[in-house]
Amino acid sequence: MKAIPLWRSLTLLLAASQAYAAGSVTLTETSHEYILDNGIVTARVAKASGDLTSLRYEGREMLATFLNEDGTPDLDRDPPGYNPNGLNPRMTDHQYGFWSHDAMGPADTAPTIPTVTIDPADNDGQRAEVSVKGIAEGRLMGTGPGASPDGDFAADIEIRYALGEGDSGVYTYCIFEHPEDYPASTIAEARFCAKLNGFFDWMSLADHLDLYFPKELHTGDKYIFTAVQWENPAFGWSSTTEQVGFYLLNPTTEYLSGGPTKVEFLGHRDTNRVSAPCVLNYWRSSHYGGAEVSVDKGEHWSKVVGPFMLYVNQGDGHAEMYADAKAQQQKEQQKWPYDWVQDAPYANDGARGAVEGKLVLRDKVEPDSRMKNVLVGLTAPAYTSSNPVAHGRTVTWQTDAKHYQFWVQADADGSFTIPKVTPSRYTLHAIADGVMGEFQRADITVEPGKTLDLGQLAWTPVRHGRQVWEIGIPNRNGSEFYGAEDYADPEISLRYPKAFPDDVHYVIGQSDFHEDWFFQHVPYNEDPEAKAMPYRGIVGEGRATPYTIEFDLGKAPAGTATLRLAICGTGTQRLNIAVNDQPVETLDDLPTDGVITRHGTQGIWYQREVAFDASRLHQGKNTLTLTVPAGPINNGLIYDYLRLELDERPTH
Repeated sequence: MKAIPLWRSLTLLLAASQAYAAGSVTLTETSHEYILDNGIVTARVAKASGDLTSLRYEGREMLATFLNEDGTPDLDRDPPGYNPNGLNPRMTDHQYGFWSHDAMGPADTAPTIPTVTIDPADNDGQRAEVSVKGIAEGRLMGTGPGASPDGDFAADIEIRYALGEGDSGVYTYCIFEHPEDYPASTIAEARFCAKLNGFFDWMSLADHLDLYFPKELHTGDKYIFTAVQWENPAFGWSSTTEQVGFYLLNPTTEYLSGGPTKVEFLGHRDTNRVSAPCVLNYWRSSHYGGAEVSVDKGEHWSKVVGPFMLYVNQGDGHAEMYADAKAQQQKEQQKWPYDWVQDAPYANDGARGAVEGKLVLRDKVEPDSRMKNVLVGLTAPAYTSSNPVAHGRTVTWQTDAKHYQFWVQADADGSFTIPKVTPSRYTLHAIADGVMGEFQRADITVEPGKTLDLGQLAWTPVRHGRQVWEIGIPNRNGSEFYGAEDYADPEISLRYPKAFPDDVHYVIGQSDFHEDWFFQHVPYNEDPEAKAMPYRGIVGEGRATPYTIEFDLGKAPAGTATLRLAICGTGTQRLNIAVNDQPVETLDDLPTDGVITRHGTQGIWYQREVAFDASRLHQGKNTLTLTVPAGPINNGLIYDYLRLELDERPTH
């Protein structure tokens, strides 16, 4: 390992360069940058920040760099972080590829520490890796969205880039470390972003988000281009004119937040600048309920985000290049964890363990129930947030970005193996289509090099008596309800009054939730001037909206009835509930997540149960009414699933 002395990062007058290796991979150092080259790609890394200032593939510049007025890259401009006077290396804007929490920090009091961590001269030109590290030293690091001008997070930050022989792309990862003597701190937005050359005009984020998107196409609202991260580990852009592609490949999602249901930005066009195509790897955001990283004073915390690959290719059309990127992601997944990652708090393959078992569904009320799409994961145990503004909120796997998570899809019979798990203590979770709630088992300890066999795990779903009726499918989203196929339409909420002029009246045994239950339960718009605004959803107020559920009972019941609501999108904090026109409950302080404002069908999933005396029901026709209060049209709910249960056992 060759450590670059501090004086080099301050002396930016040096013009000479040094080549570290001859052969397949070469590494060249100048006064202000590292240049990694393997004959396929050439990557330039700014020593002053850790930014990827250029990535050339087969002679083409793939990144935006700084753009001319016509949107073409300005390749003559000095790279960011380079100042011949050596005074103020920070530029006012990022283009190219960068981490929101770069190694420079918002002030210039502490220079970065550039280092060669893998010298290709030592491995016959097989691999090069460079590091740019920033020491906080009383500063806050990071300049991303939500950060103050004085910085965001108290942690040392090290950014690395690696290039191997024959690689069609470069790897990057970021190491965060909060020593015990650093102050308590909370991360705002945190991600890697690559802004691409203007010739990229086809965006491929998911199978349903695969479209021609030239700079002339102004959609106005980037939130229509979000997708589930866990389901889409390969995503990016291609060019219909140059026939090249740029894709971000996550070999694992263990370092991302929110588990397998997290909806996030993967890419869009940066309409605030010169319409540059963007690729984004968010590992902590506030979108759709967000996630959290809060660290206490006296707590040592570290996390390695990545490595992931910035993959470039060429092919005959966008479909071929996207398919090739997906195939390469599978290869990267098989290589994970990468054995070339050294000198970092990163568990290599031999230091990891595995957990296996078989989930067996045992529903005592509905013994013929079946589960599909079973997802099983190991996560940190739920904990109380130390962020003062969170007011003691419980952080679960859906809202955690501080720790690693390991999720797999089980076989059709419920069997699963979770491989390559970093040793620690975890809680095992399982969710499945067709089953309300989730399975949990605490105190799972993973040890290095060992496989923990849990055997058969009986999953007994919670029941409060016999099932009277159900609406929807328990699948953690509202996709099965009417209108959900058009969820990305920014004006979808305004269609409710047209589709249901007399509000929803759902008759059990007659109605079909695919056609008779609107997927957004929102205030009923009566304002002809109401309209959709980018990032703000619908601007306008609506009246209270009742959803009425009608059902028949063969006899007057006794005991306790329980309404169970599974909710997957929240804009309102209140829901009023009445039985046979008599109020029984008002749910308050519901956790808002912006899903309706930002055009989704799923955000933070949670349950609410309302138990009431079954004597409120009677023989024959009954009604149960859910009412969203009057207010802004965004302030509604998206239901995952609804069920009424009846326990007729004596209460004493």
